[in-house]
Amino acid sequence: MARVKGGVTTRQRRKKILKAAEGYFGSKHLLFKTAKEQVLRGYQYAYISRRQRKSDFRKLWIKRINAGCRMNGLSYSRFIDGLTKAGVVSKGGAGLNRKMLSEMAINDEKAFASLCETAKKALAK
Repeated sequence: MARVKGGVTTRQRRKKILKAAEGYFGSKHLLFKTAKEQVLRGYQYAYISRRQRKSDFRKLWIKRINAGCRMNGLSYSRFIDGLTKAGVVSKGGAGLNRKMLSEMAINDEKAFASLCETAKKALAK
């Protein structure tokens, strides 16, 4: 069997890793072995962070809604409970979601105040 020389593919593979490691500190962007370890770890962090981003944004939206509710004399949990009882927010996905509620709390304070009033009326019943 003839000998197969793999220099071209080896160089391409190494260049790809070193290209992905541009900007890394110290020898992590120069030496193939350390660069490969760092790039693989970076890919793991990126994978994890793509999933964490969803919960991070939900936490941010909840904090914004809570701040808007406090300005209108409600807590977040009472606000969501009131909107659920009023049928504005539902667990099945229909109605307003937390992203839209947080946008309303920031940009449209009058509409958010009317939602707070709706929640208060639903809680009083």
